[in-house]
Amino acid sequence: MNEQRTVIRVKDVMKTDFVTIDGIATIADALKLMKASKTSVLVVNKRNDDDEYGMINSGDIARHVLAKDRAPERVNVYEIMSKPVISVHPDMDIRYCSRLFATYNLVRAPVLENKRVIGMVSPNALVLDGLYNAFQ
Repeated sequence: MNEQRTVIRVKDVMKTDFVTIDGIATIADALKLMKASKTSVLVVNKRNDDDEYGMINSGDIARHVLAKDRAPERVNVYEIMSKPVISVHPDMDIRYCSRLFATYNLVRAPVLENKRVIGMVSPNALVLDGLYNAFQ
């Protein structure tokens, strides 16, 4: 018996409401933006076409600023961000995306199309919006 399985793609579960920041911004700026946007993850913009995207999250700030008693207004985003970040393509099957998350212990991944971020994906989105909805 050959059962046809529906492929759920990253573009079907990604969130398109992500927030960006420049690497030169301070951690104080990043914290204000996170609070105003109700997010714990920011995409760090490229400086030019040959650069790569970065990412910063509240865990990075806790580890590299708060725990080390550094002043948020004196630390720049580029000093503690992750860069380059592992990104995924919008047409990727969520099963492979999930394997990538498990292999590299990812919390979020930007979704890139034509070298531009078009969304963000998380393990919750893969499971709750992808797998769960497939059984409804």
